[in-house]
Amino acid sequence: MAHPRRLLWLALAASIPAFAQQGAPTPEVRSIGELLVVGKALRPPEPSSTVSVDALLSGRARTSDTASLLDGTAGISLYGAGGVSSLPAIHGLADDRVRIKVDGMDLVASCPNHMNSPLSYIDPTQVGSIKVFAGITPVSVGGDSLGGTIQVDSPLPAFASPGQQTIKGQAGTFYRSNGSGVGFSLGATLATETLSLTYSGALAQSDDYQAAKDFKPGTTVNDNQDRSGEWLAGNVVGSSRYKAANQALGLALRHENHLLELKWSNQDIPYEGYPNQRMDMTGNNSNLLNLRYLGQYDWGSLEARVYGQQTNHSMNFGPDKQYWYGMKSNVAGMPMESDGKTFDAVINANVVLTDRDLLRVGFEYQHYRLDDWWPPVANSMMMSPNTFWNINDGKRDRYDVFAEWEVRWNALWLSQLGIRSDTVEMDTGNVQGYNTMMGNYRADSAAFNALDRKRTFQNWDVTAVTRFTPGATQTYAGGYARKTRAPNLYELYTWSTDSMSTIMNNFVGDGNGYVGNVNLRPEVANTLSATADWHDAAREQWEAKGTLYYTYVQDFVDAKRCNIGACVTSNPGNLTGTTQFVNLQYVNQSARLYGFDLEGRTLLGKTQGFGNFSATGLASYVRGTNRTTGDNLYNIMPLNGRVAFVQQLSGWTNTAEVQAVGAKTRTSAVRNEVPTGGYALFNLRTSYQIPQARLDAAVENVFNRFYDPPLGGAYVGQGQTMSINGVPWGVPVPGRGRSFNVALTVNF
Repeated sequence: MAHPRRLLWLALAASIPAFAQQGAPTPEVRSIGELLVVGKALRPPEPSSTVSVDALLSGRARTSDTASLLDGTAGISLYGAGGVSSLPAIHGLADDRVRIKVDGMDLVASCPNHMNSPLSYIDPTQVGSIKVFAGITPVSVGGDSLGGTIQVDSPLPAFASPGQQTIKGQAGTFYRSNGSGVGFSLGATLATETLSLTYSGALAQSDDYQAAKDFKPGTTVNDNQDRSGEWLAGNVVGSSRYKAANQALGLALRHENHLLELKWSNQDIPYEGYPNQRMDMTGNNSNLLNLRYLGQYDWGSLEARVYGQQTNHSMNFGPDKQYWYGMKSNVAGMPMESDGKTFDAVINANVVLTDRDLLRVGFEYQHYRLDDWWPPVANSMMMSPNTFWNINDGKRDRYDVFAEWEVRWNALWLSQLGIRSDTVEMDTGNVQGYNTMMGNYRADSAAFNALDRKRTFQNWDVTAVTRFTPGATQTYAGGYARKTRAPNLYELYTWSTDSMSTIMNNFVGDGNGYVGNVNLRPEVANTLSATADWHDAAREQWEAKGTLYYTYVQDFVDAKRCNIGACVTSNPGNLTGTTQFVNLQYVNQSARLYGFDLEGRTLLGKTQGFGNFSATGLASYVRGTNRTTGDNLYNIMPLNGRVAFVQQLSGWTNTAEVQAVGAKTRTSAVRNEVPTGGYALFNLRTSYQIPQARLDAAVENVFNRFYDPPLGGAYVGQGQTMSINGVPWGVPVPGRGRSFNVALTVNF
């Protein structure tokens, strides 16, 4: 604990200069949104949900995972993963089925376990806003997806008032008792009327977290890296530790109604454990360069963006997983490497046709390359002498064009009609196994290399939405969307049927192994949705909102038990076993999802001495079935809800929250998904804010309730994870026990 304590004291020391300047006058600082003329020309599509500023700020005390800031948003659930890398699902559709934009960039996970997910590239302290487009998603906010779009943006560049200049900054730190999580952040801005220079940096780290009680036997960690012989208690969730650093530099220039912005960002994750994956991240280094132009003209507005990303990703067995294999315990791990390169160019225009009509048009080109290889391991007969090529020179290029017509017919009616074309071209080179002595490596690679692997998918999206506002207290909206997603490189091109290889290709956290299918077709989702929103005229006293949706997916990429090559011979019982991990192959089938979201808030009362009292509530339900097989879809969140009571007095905000989740009894039989029980958690949070600082404190899971999150996945966080059934089947990853959290942010 010596090193984390030093980080904590260092962050506190960094905030001291802020207090020294509390009384100093500060020139006015305004963001670019206040400086450009915001009218019809810049009218963006309206999201279904927006994460509040208070939720963003208070969330920094409890999580270093940006995706977790979406917890409590209607229609959103989270797949468990690493400590900074959970995967958001919208109405039961997750990962690549959701279009995620970080500062306007479509980032791609370059990992066979999708460890470097898009939202892992921005720390919660660097987030300025989060918008969610669930269900009926306008074509202007993203294609090549099914469930919707999540837009996460850092704060807009800030400029000083005319003739002035300013320097402002922010420093913060946090501590979380469960896992001994610590971290700090620092941001600074130097601005004039036309120039803005910004820096932001954040470091977060945590040890393995603890569940509320033992969920497995305690054991000595069977590893000889840096924790040999260390005791792993029965309540400790192995492979849940992490350390992540994110930095960003920004330069923005403004001239009248024009903005030019250049941002560089770097991520360095030296380690991140994954309790529901066979491997751990042992390194992820990414560099991003993002150039953006935004301008407003008499005819409308124009936005152009060019960005590129280089990602170097490494995996191996972390300290809680068995590292040494072989007869003499001399086979050191199983290194896996991935390199991803992305280049993207985007042009979007908002054209004001009339006072009533707005046309959005755009073009996007994305160029993506992936190499995924596993270096040979000394002293290993199975993993030598060659490099194992999982994906060799993988290519995925996407060409998009769209047009979207929005009409405000009158004060009552608005309609939106859009069409988008996505052309996706994919290919990959020849592959090879570790050696030619093992028949399955030779046969599988030869069969794959003989295939014509080039694929071109022509996809079409259509959205039609109408909104009716009969008065100041109610709004009704409904519509239809046809959304299409082409397979990713891992779904299409992973080729080895040997269990040791298949279990390394898994981005859903179920502990099973996966084999690709070069004959996959794009998924096509047809969605109907309707929303009613009732509220008082000022939206201050109360609000109630409900959404119903139905989605039918043609050619849904699901899985079947793999019956080719070594899938069966390397895993006896693969085709019929119900209490074991299995090998699966991706296949096109059909699926149906439907459900509802309910949310509301009300002002309970105002008092002179005790402030304002209010209550908020949320309930969500989704049902997902495979219409081809009759099976349940995997990782579908059961009925869940939460109620919070909030008191606000001067700078204080106090919250008591109850979160309830039903039992997950409808499970995916093909994956041998494990059921989970229902539970309720009680959380207490408080914050105190003044212009110069904000203090957040919380007790999460106050009564230390043991629970299994329904989307947490299968626990494979320790032991002999290289063998498909070398770890016990049937153990879900448990949730976090009681944690005392505190965070301090100081502005200067």
